[in-house]
Amino acid sequence: MGEPGSSMHGVTGREATYSISISNGLTDPDTHFDLPVDSEHMATKFKLFSFAQPHMRSFHLSWISFFTCFISTFAAPPLMPIIRDNLDLTKTDIGNAGIASVSGVIFSRLVMGALCDLVGPRYGCAFMIMLTAPAVFCMATVSTATGFILVRFFIGFSLATFVSCQYWMSTMFNSKIVGLANGMAGGWGNMGGGATQLIMPLVYELIHSRFGSTPFTAWRIAFFIPGFAHIFMGLCVLILGQDLPDGNYASLHKEGNKVKDDFSKVFFYAVTNYRAWILGFTYGYCFGVELTIDNVIAEYFYDKFHLQLHTAGFIAASFGLANIVSRPGGGVLSDIAARRFGMRGRLWTLWIVQTCGGLSCIWLGRSNSLALAITVMIIFSVFCQGACGLTYGVIPFVSRRALGIISGMGGAGGAAGAVLTQFLFFNGSNYSTETGLSLMGVMIIVCTLPVGFIYFPQWGGMVCPPSKAEGATEERYYGDEWSEEEKLKGYHEASMKFADNSRSERGSRVASLPTPPGGRTPEHA
Repeated sequence: MGEPGSSMHGVTGREATYSISISNGLTDPDTHFDLPVDSEHMATKFKLFSFAQPHMRSFHLSWISFFTCFISTFAAPPLMPIIRDNLDLTKTDIGNAGIASVSGVIFSRLVMGALCDLVGPRYGCAFMIMLTAPAVFCMATVSTATGFILVRFFIGFSLATFVSCQYWMSTMFNSKIVGLANGMAGGWGNMGGGATQLIMPLVYELIHSRFGSTPFTAWRIAFFIPGFAHIFMGLCVLILGQDLPDGNYASLHKEGNKVKDDFSKVFFYAVTNYRAWILGFTYGYCFGVELTIDNVIAEYFYDKFHLQLHTAGFIAASFGLANIVSRPGGGVLSDIAARRFGMRGRLWTLWIVQTCGGLSCIWLGRSNSLALAITVMIIFSVFCQGACGLTYGVIPFVSRRALGIISGMGGAGGAAGAVLTQFLFFNGSNYSTETGLSLMGVMIIVCTLPVGFIYFPQWGGMVCPPSKAEGATEERYYGDEWSEEEKLKGYHEASMKFADNSRSERGSRVASLPTPPGGRTPEHA
């Protein structure tokens, strides 16, 4: 017989009880975990400097692998002044390469979401990062604009590791701290977009100055560094990672503690949940905008203010490096808002922060002095990246059965937003970069409005309070993803445990819905 809470999704549910209070963060004293856990064995505490298996080790593996992929995907922009001279790139070529770098990830993130649901985040992350390593090495061989665009397209596939990163955190950490966990892992991974602005120019200068390589050779050799990093991190994830608190998918399937779900049903419940579509759309105007800025900001400072290459790279790096605090800060803010105002607090905070990001983006486009432009860029980064953390403070509650695909839909929406904003405002000569930034800010404000349409019957939305209907409970919301036949087999047990643990989304200042007698799940669920 499986132990209580043996996995996140689709456990057999043969245990006798599954509704255990986590209000004090304690669990069965016989637990073998280093961190306190809830009834699903998800950690209720977050210890940043711990590498304990499985919770904190999964955290560090996920953010470092995503960080590596960010470095490789955006390794070209800080070297663009050299690369464009070597390959005779036009502004249109550079714009198309930027679009290509985030186009492939739309598809790859959807695939990654399905992989996480079916085979687990460990295999999904490891295979994606290693499969894209050859594309990183191929950058050293390109000789035409077309080749440059194609290589950036295939390297961009690696950003699908964001989905495995967020899925992993959502299965390892309790709902009360999932915003923090997702924000930290996603934010520290996103730092790669800033770190590469520092790393690649320094590597280039080292190869060019210390080893005597020509400029057109040095930039090519520099790409071997992120290429080898891909292989190393892929092996680390494969060897050291663990899918769920209680083990890997394969072993749990073999032991009968996790059911192999039907992909068609998982897919159906993902694409028919309108909340996933709205969050994917709005994510395009926080994370998508961040990707666009990563592609254009170094060249913008280099050309507008006539800076040295390494100086422009250093300034541009501050945008991405702000992720060390801004995206985690968004996740923490989401959790704080939820503790007081429930899910409605998460949604309101998301809308406010992302709208402020749009306003600061407009301001950035109108900044004419170097000092002001740097200051406003940092302010913009805090709001933009904070909104990313806030978005993934909501996504884990949209669905439990289809968590992977919905995480993938959110990530794909981010990439789609990057493609659209770069195509509209930074491709060709229709707009100057300054005008493009201001117009993008307006687009952010307008495209954040749909957050107001998200509504959970058991928790409410930005405008409407929770439903007073008798069936508007957490158990009913998550139980509706399972058929009666599946419920009789106990396949829904993990979802019901999450429903019990997610009562905190009612908030302390929002009228709570009635709790089933004795903390048990209603019979209808």
